[in-house]
Amino acid sequence: MVFFAQIISLVNVLTNTFGRFFLAPIAVLPGWLSNTIISAITGLFLLVIFKYTSNQRAIGKIKDDIKADMLAIKLFKDSISVTLHAEARVFKGALLLLFHAIPPMLVMIFPVSLLLAQMSLWYQSRPMLPGEVAVMTVKLNGNVKGNWPIVNIEPTPVAEVTVGPVRVLSRREICWEIKALENGKHHITLDVNRHQIEKELAIGDGFMRVSSTRPAWNWANILMHPAEEPFAPDSIVQSVTIDYPKRLSKTSGADGWLIYFFITSMVFAFISKPFLKVRI
Repeated sequence: MVFFAQIISLVNVLTNTFGRFFLAPIAVLPGWLSNTIISAITGLFLLVIFKYTSNQRAIGKIKDDIKADMLAIKLFKDSISVTLHAEARVFKGALLLLFHAIPPMLVMIFPVSLLLAQMSLWYQSRPMLPGEVAVMTVKLNGNVKGNWPIVNIEPTPVAEVTVGPVRVLSRREICWEIKALENGKHHITLDVNRHQIEKELAIGDGFMRVSSTRPAWNWANILMHPAEEPFAPDSIVQSVTIDYPKRLSKTSGADGWLIYFFITSMVFAFISKPFLKVRI
């Protein structure tokens, strides 16, 4: 698992560059439009990948056989034996189509996961507004009954602490309520036993890359939260999270953006299928 975490951490360096540059238009476009454009391009791209990583000839033959069997069911519906045999072949053909879809899916799953992680930085949460408050949580490594380090937030003109620190002993967490003061992309600095660590802070209106979590050294956490460098396995701090407000939108807001993305990308892929001569 340490190896996977290291690989994904390195890959995130490249995907963050991609996300900042190619997804930058999200900041100026309406949310529904930016998600539609990304979904359409992704649908076409995945369709091309499917074409060249699947056995198109075998898929074509299976689909032709299914059509023939469906026709047989319609023409010989009075013959139980013919109908049952044709239905069995249709079922077998459907299973074979699923089997032939496995290699393309294995090829696509990792790059799609990386893309979704980058998109979530834009769509899942919104930045804090000046005057708005949110909870920042530092999760510590070590045993629940172990010694607690001294953790303080260093003073900054971009945010102020309104409540805290509050220790959650059962979870080995320290929480603060912070108030946003100044628009922009900032960093909050924490002093942990005289060792400084940083956490991104996004304040403003509209669309910005919002990193809610600086992740622990865990491959799944690093994949889901790609924007910031993960903490080392031997770090005192395991993760730092800011509870940003969820973005409210059915097409470009919390969780709804993901459903819209999958539906729209599939629609564009199926519309383009005849033009690219892809058999699915």
